[in-house]
Amino acid sequence: MLTDNWTAIAMAFAALFLAGGVVSFLKQGIKAGALVLAVLAALATTAAVLWW
Repeated sequence: MLTDNWTAIAMAFAALFLAGGVVSFLKQGIKAGALVLAVLAALATTAAVLWW
């Protein structure tokens, strides 16, 4: 049921937010920060998929 998956939905939105941060950091030339955000986005995506 969709209403039971709020945590997965929140993790998916967090992953999208972090992916936007990766793009922003890369545009600013902050490669180390972009790498950290990319790892966190991958973890949030994994959490969303596993929670679902």
